[in-house]
Amino acid sequence: MLLGIDHLVIAVPDPDAAAADFGAALGLAATGGGRHEQAGTFNRLIFLGGTYLELIGVRDRALASAHPIGAAALAALDAGTPGLVTWAIATDGARREVAALRAAGSAIGDALPGERIRQDGGVVRWHVAAAAPLAADRPPFLIEHELAGPEWGDEARRARDAFVHPFGGQARVVGLELAVAHPAKVAADFARTVGLTFRPAPGSEPGDQEARVGDHSIRLVSSGPTPGSGEWTGASRGTRPVSGDPTARVGLRATTGERLLVDLCGVRFARL
Repeated sequence: MLLGIDHLVIAVPDPDAAAADFGAALGLAATGGGRHEQAGTFNRLIFLGGTYLELIGVRDRALASAHPIGAAALAALDAGTPGLVTWAIATDGARREVAALRAAGSAIGDALPGERIRQDGGVVRWHVAAAAPLAADRPPFLIEHELAGPEWGDEARRARDAFVHPFGGQARVVGLELAVAHPAKVAADFARTVGLTFRPAPGSEPGDQEARVGDHSIRLVSSGPTPGSGEWTGASRGTRPVSGDPTARVGLRATTGERLLVDLCGVRFARL
């Protein structure tokens, strides 16, 4: 079963500096992170309840280039375009999901094990399935966390749900909006690969597509310069992507504090 957006992978030259920027601009604390030894990457994590932002950097180019997520991050950083490079949908059964998707014609890969060594030495494990190559306008990957240990055990998840960020409240991701060249084609690719069902987005420009997964909205909008009159309850705030705008927008629901619209690390964040 697909549960919702698990995390957003945002490639940055320096995860520690990026984490500080998020703290200063949005009042969000990075409370996790570590090293992916086999993938040649490292990160800082900003947990938003059961979802999180992964600020990912590259420490070993050779290892990163041989790993789907590392390769996506490396390509963005080499091009000088940090930002959202891929994202993950949480599932409670990665192998089962892969089998069902393949039976329906998906080209998704096997559910493979992965792990991260935390800054405190703890190890976090999961299984992921992806259809490489990964990119912001390509289908997301699936992830099933091992629900144990210092990050995904019951106690850790309860603590995250109650965590108060420095801005003075709690924050949750409500939606992701991606500006793509052909929303209908991308929606069809997402549906075929990971099983997301898209429909015409309400109150938006013709051709925009929207899917729901768990509590989250996924919206695909045209990357053309045409002004729009629709307003999404996530991050777009009634605007269309134009030249120079971030191609990814994230809506954050905050329990307190003022509304903010901030561009950080190649992504536009709306705190609602």
